[in-house]
Amino acid sequence: MNRIVVQKFGGSSVENLDKLKIVSEQILKEYKKGNKVVVVVSAQGKTTDKLIQDELEITNNVNKREHDVLVSVGEQITIAKLAILLNSMGYNAISLTGWQIPILTDENHTNATIKNIDTTKILKLLNENYIVIVAGFQGIDINNNITTLGRGGSDTTAVALAAYLNADRCDIYTDVDGVFEKDPKKYPDSKKYKTISYDSMIKKAEDGAKVLHDKCVKIGRQFKVPMYVKSTFEKLSKGTLVTDIEDCFY
Repeated sequence: MNRIVVQKFGGSSVENLDKLKIVSEQILKEYKKGNKVVVVVSAQGKTTDKLIQDELEITNNVNKREHDVLVSVGEQITIAKLAILLNSMGYNAISLTGWQIPILTDENHTNATIKNIDTTKILKLLNENYIVIVAGFQGIDINNNITTLGRGGSDTTAVALAAYLNADRCDIYTDVDGVFEKDPKKYPDSKKYKTISYDSMIKKAEDGAKVLHDKCVKIGRQFKVPMYVKSTFEKLSKGTLVTDIEDCFY
């Protein structure tokens, strides 16, 4: 039986065509193993920041519903570009926004919570051997309004999808090769975790670590989703496994 693997790529991993090509290599490496692949992506680079700056040039009192409509555009651009790239390479890939799936959330604009994910469309496409590329950070409420999930929203989308799809695991690709005891950019000798428990990862997130947001780790803990934090750009990256076993360093 083919396994479902969810892969998530952040803004710095998809910010230009050269990096999208590297991302496509990571996707195809998993796809060629015979696995069914769901990819979740963020907006490219600083796109979301630019959109927020654009709205602030209009008003400092932005309507939250319209804010969500605006900033959700960034992820839609990324999913289309990545699907176009994979299609041009001869692979069946299709992009889906949050509302096309749909990912149902509450009505809390700018910081919505996922209530349910209808996996029917995704599973059908996976069974037809498509690579399914999903816009992170966004969903739709009961009134068909676009919503966004707040800080770390694309990670939340990826882990929630892995949970609802009963995926084998969720690989979260970043520009850092795993989870470290301290910020490796400030402390180059910092030890890297081989495994870290959900509870320890949540505490690190609450203490300010930016690798994973606590919301997505709590979903992982609730549904027992194994989460690997890996480097997009290091081909031999082993990363860190976030799961329910005890902490262990390399």
